[in-house]
This record gives sequence, structure tokens and C-alpha cells, in this order.
Amino acid sequence: MRDLTHEILELIRRTSSDLPKDVEERLKAAVEKETPGSAARGALETILKNVELSRKNSSPICQDTGTPIFYVKYPAGWSTLQLKKQIRAALADATKRSYMRPNSVDAVSDKNTGNNLGGDDFPYIHFEEIEGDELTIELMLKGGGCENVGAQYSMPDNRLGAGRDLAGVRKAVLDAVHKAQGQGCAPGILGVAIGGDHGSGYIKSKEVLYDKIGARNPDPKLAALEEQLTREANEMGIGPMGFGGKTTVIDTKIIGLSRVPASYFVTVSYMCWAYRRRKMTVRGEEVIYD
Repeated sequence: MRDLTHEILELIRRTSSDLPKDVEERLKAAVEKETPGSAARGALETILKNVELSRKNSSPICQDTGTPIFYVKYPAGWSTLQLKKQIRAALADATKRSYMRPNSVDAVSDKNTGNNLGGDDFPYIHFEEIEGDELTIELMLKGGGCENVGAQYSMPDNRLGAGRDLAGVRKAVLDAVHKAQGQGCAPGILGVAIGGDHGSGYIKSKEVLYDKIGARNPDPKLAALEEQLTREANEMGIGPMGFGGKTTVIDTKIIGLSRVPASYFVTVSYMCWAYRRRKMTVRGEEVIYD
């Protein structure tokens, strides 16, 4: 089996230091919506300067390099054990090279491992065997600040006057955005899962964040709700970093899940402006980064 440790190291470097173009373009568009001289516009301009410098210097976009979340889709015959070893070796090397900050802290002992490697849960790696002969590895770096303002609702929610329907979903998501204020490092991106259980709701609400900015759910009702939630979140006036303004959310992504009749969960994963996600594809000897 091919050793991809070096290629995975490059994936980590790009993810940590090079904000995807679709995110950068949406942030640039947001600048033009804010009033010249305002705190909101100043925050966005500072963010974009930081993006440029990080790309130039291969330095982390944010001091919180986040929880590394890997999704690996592999053809039959590949060893997940070897891939896991390569991912962990690349992550430790990336930390040594300062592409990543040492973030893995044992919750019981409160000790930092110093190399971003915890137990089997850090980094988080999801494997899925697929047909064909291409290997893909997707990486998301999920910052702690935006993770702290994620939320899950069990519907109906009488406090919000929200029922078990899309109107109720709307109320729950907007409530989560309102509670987050600037603590989620707005402008943010919302990943929303409708249904599932406590665990799958959070997992799937993160998975949907791997899609590019502007990608809409194929269900017209959910696609319309994605657009509505982004628009209405921006009408709250929370703005970049909570300074006020017109840009609180730059995109919303929704996934509908199956559920048991007794439960109806709405789960919101909030992603900060440092929307760090990248993908590498292995086709024979060729490695393509996206």
C-alpha cells in the first residue's frame, strides 16, 4: 500500500493556512455590504488581510487550529489501519512544523500531548469503503469557539413556540444564531441536521459543512429554508464578531435525517468565518488537492 504521509501533511498545511476560495470570495462580497468606517467592515477587512498573510506564510489562519476531522473514502483493498497511522504521523509532523497548534488535551488529567494526538478520538477519523479505485481524504478543522455555540433542540420546544415541522426548525436555528452572538466568530456558516438521534444529529450537521458555499439541498423545501435562514440571520444585526452589521451568516446547509416517532431533533453546528476544509483525491500516482 502506498505511503501518503507526505501528501496528507500537505493537505493539513493547506487546510490550516489557505482558506478555500469560495469562502474568501463570500467574505469579500460581505465587505461591500457593510458601511465604510464601521466596526463590521473593519473586522472583515482585518479577516481578509489575515487570510492573505496566512496563505503567503503557510501559517495558521486562526490561533485555534481546531479539532481535526477527517473523512476518508477508500477503495476495497486499502488498509484503514495503515491510513490511520499515516494520518496521525502527518498530523504530528504538521504540529512540529507549526502548521497546527498543539490542541489535544486529556479531559481527565488536563495534560496536553504536545503533538495533537489523543486517543482514538483525536483526531476524529471516519472511514467509508466505496466502489471504484479513487481514494479521497477530506479534512475540516473545527474551532473550539464556534463549537461552543453549537446547539441541539428537542421538538416541540414550547419555549420557542416551535413544533415538529420546518417552521419549528426555522425558529430553533434562528434561536441558536441569536444566542451565539459574536462568540461563534461571525460571520459563520450553519450546518443543520433535522432528525436523527443526539449523536447522529451532531455528526451529520458537521458532515454537511464539507459542501461548498452556495451548494443547495436537492429538496426544494430545504433549499428554500437554507436561503431563508441565511437572510433572516443577517437581519438580526449581530454582524462580524458581534460588532453589528449586515453579515452574521454567509451560508446555511441543511440535511434531513430519518428519526423514530418519539424524537424530533434539530441540531445546529456553527462554523466560524475560518471555514477550513480541504480535500485530496488519489488517482493512481496522481494526487489532486481541492
